[in-house]
Amino acid sequence: MTSTHSNLDLEYLCTVIGNMAGVPVRIYSDKKLTFYHSLVFLVKDPASLYENALLDISHPVGYYITPDFDYYGILNYEKQTIVLGPARHSAPTNQSLKKLAFDLSIDQDDMQEFLSSMKVIVNMPLESILQILCTIHYVITKEKIGLNDLAIIDSEQMAFSKELIDKQISNQFSQSEDSESIHNTFKIEQQLIDMVRSGDTVKLKKWIEQAPAVHPGKLASDMLRQMKNTFIVSTTLVSRAAIRGGMDIDDALNLSDAYIQKCEHLHSFEQLTNLQVHMITQYTKSVEELQMQKNMTDLVKSVSSYIRHHLSDAIKTNDIAASLFMSRSHLSTRFKQETGINLNDYIHFIKISEAKHLLAHTDKSLSLISNFLGYSSQAHFTRIFKKTTGITPAEYRNKL
Repeated sequence: MTSTHSNLDLEYLCTVIGNMAGVPVRIYSDKKLTFYHSLVFLVKDPASLYENALLDISHPVGYYITPDFDYYGILNYEKQTIVLGPARHSAPTNQSLKKLAFDLSIDQDDMQEFLSSMKVIVNMPLESILQILCTIHYVITKEKIGLNDLAIIDSEQMAFSKELIDKQISNQFSQSEDSESIHNTFKIEQQLIDMVRSGDTVKLKKWIEQAPAVHPGKLASDMLRQMKNTFIVSTTLVSRAAIRGGMDIDDALNLSDAYIQKCEHLHSFEQLTNLQVHMITQYTKSVEELQMQKNMTDLVKSVSSYIRHHLSDAIKTNDIAASLFMSRSHLSTRFKQETGINLNDYIHFIKISEAKHLLAHTDKSLSLISNFLGYSSQAHFTRIFKKTTGITPAEYRNKL
């Protein structure tokens, strides 16, 4: 790619674009950060979590979607790379932003400022991010490209590899057979729906290992569109099965929207297949967790849902009572009657369960985990953890 402007001020151009878009922008030269501009101050740049994947994209204009469905636009020009983002289609939740802060190892003292700043970043469709980069590309090179011209590779597929059971599935979701096998999907759909609705991840794993070919009939004129249409239908069926299995309606439908948006921006058979397996597995796991608590009353389910959606907050009984339009005393009494344990103990039980997962699967410090789970101090977290498990967080991690 050769510039038509020998004296092009790329930093000025990126500053103007960043100001108009309301999204952070960076310039890397030879894969080293040389320029950063943002209308809002971020104590740590979220792009740092995905820097290697962002810089691995070599197309003139491309994108990267994170596992949490944030996205970044990438423009490559000679030895320079422009990265615009993060952005997302709709406003993030407090809990999702706190999870991002946890991933970035942001200190508690900087947490509120980080959350406030992230909320100021403008939400916009991925297509808008890419159109902005196409504009920059034209200013630099005088070459006109549109979204239809982009050869995009989503490197984030590596994140899905952890969810794949067997590489053979890449050939099992859309094989073709004789015409008499067309529309063989009903039986397969029912098998999947039953597994998702019951949260049977063990059965799902075995099913994927021996998955039959799926023949949904002709849904589009080209293979890529056919696969995307099939994915959308599958996501709709699976999300509804998860709802019938007890998953919160808003959670299930929001996840469905995110997966479908992700699907529309993928451009290969392998990516779509991986995403489909990841989607089915995630819904089934979510229902499995709920099924473990299937004997819960409606009240306990509502309390559990509130706690999980506010995991990073210092949850008070008054907060839960207000969300359920109940008095604090009435909620506490009913919860104790229906579960045999105090509500405050139950809050700590769920938080300590998450702490065990973080201690086992991340290298985050005890201080960061304590802050992420909404405890007032590491000492308080350690005291509650030991009261619940009999050992300290450090001892638990050392035993793994």
